Amino acid sequence: MKNMTYSTLLFLAISLLALSPAHAISKDDRRTLAISATGTVKAPADIAHISTGVVSEAKTARAALDANTAAMAGVVGELKSQGIEPKDIQTSNFAVFPRYQRNKDGVTQSVIIGYRVTNSVTITVRDLKSLGGILDSVVTLGSNKIGGITFAIDDPTKLRDEARKRATADALRKAKLYAESAGVGLGEILSINENVMSRPPRPMMARMAMEAKSADVPIESGELSIEVQVNIVWQIE
Repeated sequence: MKNMTYSTLLFLAISLLALSPAHAISKDDRRTLAISATGTVKAPADIAHISTGVVSEAKTARAALDANTAAMAGVVGELKSQGIEPKDIQTSNFAVFPRYQRNKDGVTQSVIIGYRVTNSVTITVRDLKSLGGILDSVVTLGSNKIGGITFAIDDPTKLRDEARKRATADALRKAKLYAESAGVGLGEILSINENVMSRPPRPMMARMAMEAKSADVPIESGELSIEVQVNIVWQIE
């Protein structure tokens, strides 16, 4: 031992540690089976989100703002009279821009010729049957800026839980099939994780061209898909 160098002793110590029972226990050499599965539940939308507002132009910022304020007050008042609660009306954009003169070639010059004021609100409509009439009314009262309409489910909790059940059942079905085909047994579940996905219809632009003044804007809400993907890992025996 006296003739052994420090390097030789260090090498022997590392070798013994690698062969020790503690090291053998920490090494995870279990055989596993990993399965991914998706559960899907479809349901009709029950709420809609709309962006609507007013764009006003005038020679002065004050005049543009006054005109915009008056028009916007009418729009918001109409929304409330249609049953939209204050908590479902939220200002989403407000801006004042100068308008610059352009020459005959379309090049913008540094001469201000007026101002533009934009004011938009995002509203939540909980009675989809009234959606077309609401859009018709706000346009009649001066709303000249309609953004996209998106549909959603107000409380998707139960639907999402059902999708989880379907995903888990499908994962278990696949795991049993693979285990039987491979001639192995399924052991305990080692891990479960999920990915939640919602696939609403594409946001649509409100169709403001109406064949008759009394006709509501035609809107179709469609169905939404709620998907849950689970990834489950089993130990196999």
